[in-house]
Amino acid sequence: MTFELICEIEPPTKPDLKRVRHQIGTLSTIAHSFLIPDNHIGRATVSSVAVAHEVQAMGGRGIACLNSRDRNLLGFRRDLLTAAAYGVDQFLFVYGDKPTSGNRTSDLTVRSMIEEARKFSPDFRVGAAAAMRPLPAWKRTADFLFLQVGFSLEAQLRWREAHPVDVPVYAGVMVLASERHARNLAAAIPDIAIPDDLIRRVAADRMAGVEAACEQVLKIRDSGAFAGVHLIPVARYRDVESRLAAALR
Repeated sequence: MTFELICEIEPPTKPDLKRVRHQIGTLSTIAHSFLIPDNHIGRATVSSVAVAHEVQAMGGRGIACLNSRDRNLLGFRRDLLTAAAYGVDQFLFVYGDKPTSGNRTSDLTVRSMIEEARKFSPDFRVGAAAAMRPLPAWKRTADFLFLQVGFSLEAQLRWREAHPVDVPVYAGVMVLASERHARNLAAAIPDIAIPDDLIRRVAADRMAGVEAACEQVLKIRDSGAFAGVHLIPVARYRDVESRLAAALR
């Protein structure tokens, strides 16, 4: 079975796709497909469906992330129609981080989004996010699962063994770009345990986060426990590509 690397794209917060295209072009040497976040971290960005279409126009495979936070049922149906018109047929449905402005809508849940997408088109592939805790039964109906970002291979393997499912599961790996990035992440998402040793290494060497993430990707591949990795390179995508291009061949 092919080990898949799904690279997350940083979507633009301005109406300019130049940087998106550069990310796609750079990471296409290692990525099997690209995940495009949806107003991630509560900030407005270019539509994930539009960026997924751009990925496909450049010869890649796009997965559009859609959150329940920002849309009601009518808005969600609009997004599905737009995706179908653009030929985008893969989605990751998530709850969504706390918005920096405006309010969270309560019209949809991830579960209802999966059900609605199934009714809209049997050809859509829909995924859900899995936290490092017991897996709800309804999430097993998804076509694939993205396990939350973790910095311990052992913890990821324990979760995988405790939660056997018949669909592909992709382990989350993130590059820590700086000590500040690490501490902000730990403060924002208490479920994510970042080893103190890794934070110290990142503080002393700006490349330590890249090297740790690339090493984790290769160890996950060698474990055979996951279908692949959901890799979040943040702004370090050039460094990630240069280190993984040869190692993943």
